[in-house]
Parts: sequence; structure tokens; C-alpha cells
Amino acid sequence: MTGQSTPSQPSDNQSRHVVLGTPLNAPLMDDQEEVLFGCGCFWGAEKGFWRLPGVFSTAVGYAGGQVENPSYEQVCSGRTGHSEVVRVVWSTTAVDFSDLLKLFWECHDPTQGDRQGNDRGSQYRSAIFTTTDHQAELARASRDWYESELKQQGGQNITTEIAADQVFFSAEEYHQQYLARPGSRPYCSAMPSGVLLGAFKGANYILPISVWSHYDWSVSHCVLRGDNSPIPLNANA
Repeated sequence: MTGQSTPSQPSDNQSRHVVLGTPLNAPLMDDQEEVLFGCGCFWGAEKGFWRLPGVFSTAVGYAGGQVENPSYEQVCSGRTGHSEVVRVVWSTTAVDFSDLLKLFWECHDPTQGDRQGNDRGSQYRSAIFTTTDHQAELARASRDWYESELKQQGGQNITTEIAADQVFFSAEEYHQQYLARPGSRPYCSAMPSGVLLGAFKGANYILPISVWSHYDWSVSHCVLRGDNSPIPLNANA
């Protein structure tokens, strides 16, 4: 079940977020929720989410497959059925799930099936693995709105998998917050459509518009070009 994270024997260095300094495997607090997002290669996707105000922690791993505690090599073979995912834990009083969905849909192309940009294979598929009924409801409503908007602009059908209660297996330590580590290779294959998520049914955005100015999807590899540090709420600072 989601909420049951299965770390791959994390070391002391892995136990805290490299950027946020928060624990990666702590039990959820009363005002926190978690979700798993698959947006292609998890390196760039994780950075996009850890920068959002109100996000408590992020971690990368694997979910949606059939093998227990898979290795990166096993997942890359395409035979385990897992997607590369980002586990996002956030404060529900500081950021709404709607805000997370906005970043999710806008940061990659959810119509590409088993690939994202130059990365090909089922491990790169678009996915939302929810942990509550409300999350599932908003995920489906936002998908329907976004698909309609994509089609109006000449886009294709969305292929994003939406499922509940998937086990999260933590990826190896060197993958965690990879883009913030010294000597990391600046890589991101995500291909955003440029279409912005609007007022879908049930949306309750909390973050101010100024926060979103730090994501410019018209710029190639926008996530790579941004700072590693979280975006301040007074986002013009």
C-alpha cells in the first residue's frame, strides 16, 4: 500500500534530503500527505517538486511494478513493470494537491506513452499513484481538463496511468536529489507541452502566481536551469 515506503537499505547520508534537510523516511505528520509522480527520468522531476513552497520532502524510487525492491538496473531492463517516480510529501496547509498537479501536468508531456523525450521504456511512463480518494478524484478531474485543453491546441490523448496504493521502493542513494549533488550530470529529457493547467473541477490552488514564474516551460530543460533552492513565497525575491 502507498504510505509504506520500502527503502533500499538507506545509509545515514540518505536519511535526510540533500537540499531541504528534512527526513526522507519519517512517518507522515497530521497535516501531511504523500503522492507518487512519474514524469519520465526522476532526476529532473524531483528537482521540480522539491522547489515548490510547502513541499516537506521528495525522494526518487520505483512503483507500479511486480518485483520487490528492484534495483535501478532491473527497472531499466523494462521487465519489472515499474515507473521511475518521485515521492512527494507536503504540508496540506501550505500547498494544495492542485498545485502539485499543476506542476505535474506542465513539467512533462503526458501523451508520449512509454517514453519521455529521448528516454524510452515503460519505466519512463507518465503516472500518478495516489494515496487518498480525494487525490484520485482530483487527479482524474485534472487529467480530463488537461486532455481537453491539449486537444484544443492540437495535442494527443493523455496516456498517464492513475492508480491507488502502489508500493514505493526507494532508489539507490546516488539517485536521491541527484541534480543537487556535486559532479552530477545535468540531464532532463522531459518535453513539456507548454499548455498550462487551469481551473479544473475541484481545483483549489494555494500558491501565488509569482511562484510559477520560476518555471518557464518555453525554455528547453527549464528545471535544469533553475536554482536548487526552494522558491520563496515572495517569489520575486
